[in-house]
Amino acid sequence: MKAMNGINLYTILTIVLLFACGKTETEIPNKDNRTIRQLVNQNFNNSILIGATIGSGSFGQPVAQILDREFSYVTPENDFKQSRIHPEPGIWNWEQADAWIDHIEENKQVLRIHGPISPQCSDWIKADDRTPEELSQMLEEFFPALCKKYNGIPGIISMDVVNEVAINGKWHKNKSGTKWECPWYIIGQDTDKNQTPLYIKRAFEIANEFATDLKLIFNHHEKTINQASWKLIKETITYLREQGLRVDGIGWQSHIDVGWETKENLQALSGLIDWAHSNDLEFHITEASVFLKSDTEEDFRNQAKTYSEILKVVVEKRKTGVVGWNTWHVSDGVGWRQDEFPAIFDTDYQPKPAYFKIKEVLGSED
Repeated sequence: MKAMNGINLYTILTIVLLFACGKTETEIPNKDNRTIRQLVNQNFNNSILIGATIGSGSFGQPVAQILDREFSYVTPENDFKQSRIHPEPGIWNWEQADAWIDHIEENKQVLRIHGPISPQCSDWIKADDRTPEELSQMLEEFFPALCKKYNGIPGIISMDVVNEVAINGKWHKNKSGTKWECPWYIIGQDTDKNQTPLYIKRAFEIANEFATDLKLIFNHHEKTINQASWKLIKETITYLREQGLRVDGIGWQSHIDVGWETKENLQALSGLIDWAHSNDLEFHITEASVFLKSDTEEDFRNQAKTYSEILKVVVEKRKTGVVGWNTWHVSDGVGWRQDEFPAIFDTDYQPKPAYFKIKEVLGSED
């Protein structure tokens, strides 16, 4: 670009953009200028958890400023996963996870650890020649260390213990290579009717012993609420409890497409929450995303409807038990699957219609 009086035009534009995006108090163009966290505090006395997710690598950036302004409940993206903390044999890296401790204290937030025993393990764990004994040892190295390090830390309130253990009503198993697979399955299976993988039981045993101050969540992800998988998970939670193990809640990763909010899907969601509460379990939407094929204004309005219809169910169910809702995306310019525009703020960190609909649900009078 052509220089202007010794100052590069690109530099000027960059300064302007940083100033616009870097405000700690971005103007919100709607009638109710309260933030999401203010609405939750004022209308629900924090009886419902409403949160969002970013990674510690975004600290100091506009997306983190939005997170801290809008949410009192946070879930670190990948910072507590084995692939970050124990990426190679003999190598431990706690820096990214530890960064959250100061962050939540400074911003008066509470945190859910998303560092489960799941397919999101380190690639070296997935080597095809791993034996059950080796995998058991790797489980015993990582998970107790995670639990012991963060149990009792002020502000850390819960943890996903296992995640994505089922697919279409069957156990998620190991595959060749290092892609999306669950090598822990090789450890073996229990003798109950569902032959529960031993790693699931062992993970909850470890969490029960070393994460005594944390709520323990059984987290799951499929594109829709798959009744076969949820039946398997319900029976597994019941079985674990029969073994004397504490399970405190169910989590659903609602990575869905726009228009998901059919009557059938909403009824299935409502029924799942009812089952959780009737069995003294919390229910959390742990990773809310609504994906689009394009980014027109109509798409954004439809996306807002999908977000709000699901949140309405969650808010209503707070009357029967503990509920939570956590969006996995803050800005369309940061994070996973950006080309499908899943977030509640756009690439310029401006609120999308979904943000206002969420506030509308949280601000409505019962």
